[in-house]
Parts: sequence; structure tokens; C-alpha cells
Amino acid sequence: MRQVCCTVLGKEAPGLDAPPFPGALGLRIYNEVSREGWEAWIRHQTMIINEYRLSAADPKAREFLKAEMIKFLFGSGSKPPPGYEPPGAVPDPGKSL
Repeated sequence: MRQVCCTVLGKEAPGLDAPPFPGALGLRIYNEVSREGWEAWIRHQTMIINEYRLSAADPKAREFLKAEMIKFLFGSGSKPPPGYEPPGAVPDPGKSL
């Protein structure tokens, strides 16, 4: 199995079987992101799409997701939307509804 030094996990891990995105960016992801790192991005991307109610048909939404993907995979990380609480999180009693 092909190993990569994953930029998301910060360690060696099994790589992807093929580039998951077209062009040079897809090749960079293939070479620098592990299967586990890519799966983490897919979960994060799903949360972003749902929380911001994005449409894949909207070019602005696609550009936003691409920018978030680059931050998540290679940069400082992609932050959840303001006020986002993961499913099953215990609400903060000091926070007003």
C-alpha cells in the first residue's frame, strides 16, 4: 500500500488510490494527503454544505468549498461556521438561545 506523509494527520499513512480532484490540485492531494485525511475532509465538507445550505450548482459555493478544502488539507484548517455545535454536543448553559 502506498504511504504518504499526510499534511492533515502530520504523519505517514496509507495514501489515496487515485487523485480525488482534477488537475494539479488533485495531484497534490494524491501526493500529500492520506486516505484518512481525505475522509476527514469529506466529513468536514458535508458539515459545511449542510450548515451554510450550499448548492453544488452555485459556482460561488463551489469556489468557497475549494478554498475551504485547501485550508483544511494544506493550511491553517477550515473552521466550522459560527455557532456550529456538533451533533450530540452538550449545550453551553451560559449561552443564550
